[in-house]
Amino acid sequence: MSTLLAQGVTIRFGGLTAVDDATVQVPEGGFIGLIGPNGAGKTTIFNAISGFITPTRGRIMFADRDITSMGPSARARLGIGRTFQKLELFGRMSVFDNLMVAAESAESKLDIVSDILSLPRRHSEETRCARIAEDMMQTLGLDWARDRRAADLPVGHARILELGRALCTKPKLMLLDEPSSGLDSDETHEFGKLLKRVNEEMGVSILLVEHDMDLVMDVCKALYVLDFGRLIAQGTPKEIVKDPAVRAAYLGEEDDEAAPAPAER
Repeated sequence: MSTLLAQGVTIRFGGLTAVDDATVQVPEGGFIGLIGPNGAGKTTIFNAISGFITPTRGRIMFADRDITSMGPSARARLGIGRTFQKLELFGRMSVFDNLMVAAESAESKLDIVSDILSLPRRHSEETRCARIAEDMMQTLGLDWARDRRAADLPVGHARILELGRALCTKPKLMLLDEPSSGLDSDETHEFGKLLKRVNEEMGVSILLVEHDMDLVMDVCKALYVLDFGRLIAQGTPKEIVKDPAVRAAYLGEEDDEAAPAPAER
């Protein structure tokens, strides 16, 4: 069963075709990478999957449901979470409050009258959300920074907090946009281990857009490669690094005897 199927997606901006008849599939429990050179169309198709862009042609299916015409909020309610290359945190709020807000956004089903009157159900909801936030801090190793402002966190821990916020919404699918941006090699390696836990222990399917090839090769089970808006290859990481078209388009190689491929882990 597929968690996500972006089928035959074409996206045009005026006379420019940014994505041309691309199909990307994320199976249930899958960890899939979407890679390619700058300008290949990765973020564009990511935005289409998130609901920020409506495809010119093609469809987006999630858990066997057509979500092509749904906006980002509706998709989030169905279980699609996303992180962004630019950190999206409430800088003046504490780590705990950042997680609490995310949990509340997923849990709240009350109308504004109940919220204003602070009915018993509201108190029960707040208790439940606080427990979710506390559990998430422990799971991600952020309990030491419970009361620290998000703006005061090192970039590595801020990335973890952003991931935690997305996980507090209880997603079935996570869309990760350049999550290693701003991290050094050691932080990237540790973040990769955390992503594996999210995928394997929490059962969250993941679609990853990432420029760090070592991270991609380490965590992804399968890859799609875009170049000039078209899919030029798909397969396992080991298959992709040996693909001549990928080496030429993505790695800038003319043939198989050129520079070595990214390290396989």
